[in-house]
Amino acid sequence: MQTALGANGQIAEELTRELHRNVTHDIRLVSRHPRAVHETDELVSADLRDTRATADAVAGSDVVYLTVGLPMDSAMWQEQFPVMMGNVIAVCRQHHCRLVFFDNTYMYPRTAAPQTEQTPFEPVGPKARVRAHITTMLLDQMGAGNLEALICRAPEFYGPGRTQSLTNSMVFGRIAKGRRPMVPVSAHTRRTLIWTPDASRAMALLGNTPDAYAQTWHLPCDPDRLTYRGMIAVASAAVGRRIGYTTVPTLAFRIGGLLNPTVREVEELLPRYRQDNIFDSSKFMSRFPDFPVTSYRQGIQQLVEG
Repeated sequence: MQTALGANGQIAEELTRELHRNVTHDIRLVSRHPRAVHETDELVSADLRDTRATADAVAGSDVVYLTVGLPMDSAMWQEQFPVMMGNVIAVCRQHHCRLVFFDNTYMYPRTAAPQTEQTPFEPVGPKARVRAHITTMLLDQMGAGNLEALICRAPEFYGPGRTQSLTNSMVFGRIAKGRRPMVPVSAHTRRTLIWTPDASRAMALLGNTPDAYAQTWHLPCDPDRLTYRGMIAVASAAVGRRIGYTTVPTLAFRIGGLLNPTVREVEELLPRYRQDNIFDSSKFMSRFPDFPVTSYRQGIQQLVEG
């Protein structure tokens, strides 16, 4: 049995498809209101803040994937993520499940230095501090030998379906609707984005590779990093017309945040768009050299052509 916690998000949905294709049909999907991806999926409703419900949800699982996402709400993150991580660690230890944690890069330094699995955490802002805290909770358990686990880390998403990210909503989603893209902060810094189906396929592969455990892995991305200007040029070629764009400065987000709480939550992330973002996934590609990575050109073409 392989179990996805936080099963309604795009990452978990793609993960479920990959497990069903290549690993097993014995899949359990857990969330407050889980939805089946395949007829054979087992659905379990649970609140991961409840230790008993979490234990019941993972019982009998060989591998548990923690893919929970929360809305961009710092107070909610501070309140809920540590409780969820604590419960998941406890019940995976109780039931002797292997744990695969889907992590992000919020806790990394806000610099242009290449990010590797050894990059130290330097969290700035409440969401970054929460992510650093819950990841450290798991790393401590892994280091103590209390839990068989691994960490999959991904940069910003782009991709099909219900993929949520600043880039997807402000750039590619608008192009697909025939609207002018809005570029956050700078069109001239290099970005590392991960195609969501690639992230999920890589997570399924790692979760079913015994020697991948007790490690952190950067999930695979196209190493030919483009600027937003370059991405929009690729989109222009795909749709056969020149696409203009508008760069949205930090001040505009700050003003918008005075009226819109969601925009206010985004402000913490904006310093990461002022310089290159170089997320290095060479460790993964060295271990799995035949893993097919979707190029930015392939992904962008799929998104804007619809």
